Amino acid sequence: MLTSITDGILCCLTGKAASLVMPVESSEPADTFEFVEVKPGRVLRVRHIIPERGSNSSSSVHCKRKITVYRNGQLVIENLGDVLHSQILQCQDGDLEPYSTVEVELADYKEVPTSPEPKPTPPLPTVGDQKPAAPPRRRHRKPKRILMIDSEREISSCKGTHSDVALFFVHGVGGSLDIWGSQLDFFSRLGYEVIAPDLAGHGVSKAPHITAAYTFYALAEDMRAIFKKYARKRNILVGHSYGVSFCTFLAHEYPDQVHKVVMINGGGPTALEPNLCSIFQLPSCVLHCLSPCLAWSFLKAGFARQGAKEKQLLKQGNAFNVNPFVLRAMMSGQYWPEGDEVYHAELTVPILLVHGMYDKFVPMDEDQRMAEILLFAFLKVIEEGSHMVMMECPDTVNTLLHEFFLWEPDMSKKDTAKTDPDKTVTVNGVVVQTPKPNKPMDK
Repeated sequence: MLTSITDGILCCLTGKAASLVMPVESSEPADTFEFVEVKPGRVLRVRHIIPERGSNSSSSVHCKRKITVYRNGQLVIENLGDVLHSQILQCQDGDLEPYSTVEVELADYKEVPTSPEPKPTPPLPTVGDQKPAAPPRRRHRKPKRILMIDSEREISSCKGTHSDVALFFVHGVGGSLDIWGSQLDFFSRLGYEVIAPDLAGHGVSKAPHITAAYTFYALAEDMRAIFKKYARKRNILVGHSYGVSFCTFLAHEYPDQVHKVVMINGGGPTALEPNLCSIFQLPSCVLHCLSPCLAWSFLKAGFARQGAKEKQLLKQGNAFNVNPFVLRAMMSGQYWPEGDEVYHAELTVPILLVHGMYDKFVPMDEDQRMAEILLFAFLKVIEEGSHMVMMECPDTVNTLLHEFFLWEPDMSKKDTAKTDPDKTVTVNGVVVQTPKPNKPMDK
């Protein structure tokens, strides 16, 4: 603590950034690590494990969706193709539902104050059998824009023995590829090819001392370069926290190559915008002085328990062990206006949402909102986990991810699905008209 304060004071007096925080030594063999120069002078560390594998079979799913945006901020999503629902925890085949309509507001998913509802108009007095006047007809709303999605997607079981499958793991702010240690070991032993990069300024990747190097767009281009270098025919993206945004970006940019996506505590489908009132807007030297307090706060908020085991996990995972300048630049650079609800609604890839029940960074309703917007989404809540659920509950997360990788839709139920257009349910304040409600996975 005293050393941190002294370094912070020297940083303020000299105007120079404190020395970079280097990661703890890894016990992993050195031949699984590579250093990739995504741009001149911009080098990222990547853990890459290549096994020997075989071939696969797949099923075709019709992805047809009409997205209408109105000028009053209303978003109407009509699912005109196949909608998949499945209890992935038991690795069952997915059911197909032919039609559903979701109507939501494009305003922020958080609760916002609304104007009080107007008082109902009293009924007109009637004379004898005379009927009251009919209510005025509603004006036809003119949409601001209409997006049509109509494509066929191949969805298949991705086994470790398949030579055309690659798993990408992307961490969030303050983390490193070491937080995926349990997942990388588990899936590489099953035969999967795994790729996990350190974001710029994190882990052992180079840390440019320029703020522009840590904007969302700069980091997204880094991930694009990593993806293009290691991508196979069928790629599965696994993101955590801020890393989910980069997985979403890649899934939107490469819909034919991204086969499935896993979002772990990634938040709602809203455009990114930095919080100008955040503590991370303080000068880097001040953040350096506060680094022990910030690390303790992250331990309290990121883990369901704060014992010796969690402290050791935090150290082994090299999490929140990042230079204050990088941390400040990362938080300030989270600007991505394109990543709104419409952007997420355009995704046709199957997505597994994993949420830790005790997560203090990402509320449950944000992941629920994400599940409502996405076309093929399955939500799983891990009751004993928090924000770092893949480190707290590695066996549970590994099993869940593996079952999702192996899952494929049962196309034999496509023609036998029955519709009931009159059935209407309300989920989290969103009106959904569908034959069967889109339920999250069993807890």
